[in-house]
Amino acid sequence: MSASAERAVADSAEFPSAAPRPEPGVVRPYHFPSFQTRILPNGLRVVVAPVHAHPVVTVLAVVEAGATRDPLGKHGLAVLTGRALAEGTVNMSALELAERVETLGTVLDTGADWDSSIVQLTALRERAGDAFAVLAEVLRRPSFPADEMQRLAEERLSDLTQIRADARGLADVALNRLLYASTSRFARLAGGDERSIPTITRDDVVRFHAEHFVPEATALLVVGDCSVEEAVQMATQHLGDWSGTAEPVPAPDASVRFTDCRIHLVAKPDAQQTELRLGHVAVPRAHPDYFPLVVMNAILGGLFSSRLNLNLREKHGYTYGAHSTFDWRRAASPFELSSAVQTDKCADAVREALHEVRRMREEKVSDEELSLAVSYLDGVFPIRFETTAAIAGGLANVEIFRLPSNYFDSYRERVRAVSADDVLRAARTHLDPAKLQIVVVGPPDALQSPLEALGVGPVTVHAPTDELFADD
Repeated sequence: MSASAERAVADSAEFPSAAPRPEPGVVRPYHFPSFQTRILPNGLRVVVAPVHAHPVVTVLAVVEAGATRDPLGKHGLAVLTGRALAEGTVNMSALELAERVETLGTVLDTGADWDSSIVQLTALRERAGDAFAVLAEVLRRPSFPADEMQRLAEERLSDLTQIRADARGLADVALNRLLYASTSRFARLAGGDERSIPTITRDDVVRFHAEHFVPEATALLVVGDCSVEEAVQMATQHLGDWSGTAEPVPAPDASVRFTDCRIHLVAKPDAQQTELRLGHVAVPRAHPDYFPLVVMNAILGGLFSSRLNLNLREKHGYTYGAHSTFDWRRAASPFELSSAVQTDKCADAVREALHEVRRMREEKVSDEELSLAVSYLDGVFPIRFETTAAIAGGLANVEIFRLPSNYFDSYRERVRAVSADDVLRAARTHLDPAKLQIVVVGPPDALQSPLEALGVGPVTVHAPTDELFADD
């Protein structure tokens, strides 16, 4: 017997056949932490979720001061204001504020997105009162130092330069630019562009803060090792004398730029691979078809085992990965498909991506696909809320998107209730290949002819200049 055969026999004796793989256990019920809402006399909403498993408290203020409230021509004002909140207050310089936050053993998080601005801190239970004091100071009395404002503006312009140099950034910007009509705020970058940022003054920031950062427009979310009474007492102590009247939140313009399928080729001759995006404007976050759409998207492109990834990556080898998502907003939100593909296979990748979108509308998903997507969404749900900050973030979504108070308690049940018929109906109602805008960023000489040969829509070549970044 050879030495290798002897070793094989010895190994088989030392390591017998593996034991059968254990069967999955019974799915345990999960209950999102209970919470209560109190409204202070000044209109401030205080939402408290006592969670005593961790000796910390997260305080998160959500303000109706998102980028959709930017004045005309001042795109990026909300985002700049949100970032500048952490640059000092009337009582603390930026350095003093940073040192104060450090002594609490925490991180101050401020910022803004399309629908809201936030200020957030997490501190040990015994420092919760101090955390409330710091958050209230940042929220109510930011100083907006001129030198810090200038630095933030310059950082934003530097970011834009990097976006221009990166094929991925160009593709993301171009898609949103081309999905929405030029009259829509969504057609512009949330953080502003090269034309708008230099026009924003410190006075603009001060005015925006004074108009929108008011108690009536704010929800204060308190999650952690404290009672409802303790949280309300601290909120009253630090924010009870805050005043101001909120203006109604207007519905943003979410009209579309094009109603037919088009290909937009952004010229980047030095790109080593081609960035691909497909998308169209879909539905708001609070739409009744949210759950069928979430399951549908998981099957189409939301999971590693999704149809898009199995097709473009596993079957054809065009890419390392392809995925789809809904960028949920309070207004009509974009559906997006994205990938980075080999340049010489880009047209083939577009064809296959369109095939998968059409197939989602033409035939029911299989029982196996549906079971995998539902099991994943159902199973991963509790993992999303393992920290007080994550729970506060979930409650923030309830406030921002105006979801029902029992949203989390019914989430898993509603996911499990989605059927193959529901997925097909949602796809036929809300996915429309005839309206997809297709953005391709790469070398035009190698891409234009193959893309035109697809025959799915006119091909327009764009230069990566102000056309895709600045106002019309």
